[in-house]
Amino acid sequence: MNPTEAQWQALLDAARAAREKAYAPYSHFHVGAALLDEAGRVHAGCNVENAAYPEGVCAEAGALSGLVLAGGQQIVAAVVVGEGTEPVTPCGGCRQKLREFAGATLPIRIADSQGWRAEHTLAALLPASFGPTHLMMKKDGRDAP
Repeated sequence: MNPTEAQWQALLDAARAAREKAYAPYSHFHVGAALLDEAGRVHAGCNVENAAYPEGVCAEAGALSGLVLAGGQQIVAAVVVGEGTEPVTPCGGCRQKLREFAGATLPIRIADSQGWRAEHTLAALLPASFGPTHLMMKKDGRDAP
């Protein structure tokens, strides 16, 4: 499924709105993310920091929780919104989290308050990734390729 421009706009709007709700009192680095699932539903999330710094939650992880809660099983498109001199792409951990629910061709658009900054596939951001198929077994008990 290729997202329509209307779906991309809905994702952008949802990610921007989520970014406005981010809880980032320590870094002041607000991020919003939105995911489109296989049913055409949009799931948004924002980063939530914690005084115990590594215990925070990234925006993409929050959006993934919403996707799973709604019964979604596949990410069709993703948008990440953040302000920076460089486009704000998902961190390494979130790239792996996205991989759990998407394949190599997942389109990920990056934006800020001014507009679109970049577009990547998940494969470009996470080459030679490890995913769910690596843990599946063949019927005869041997490892899957």
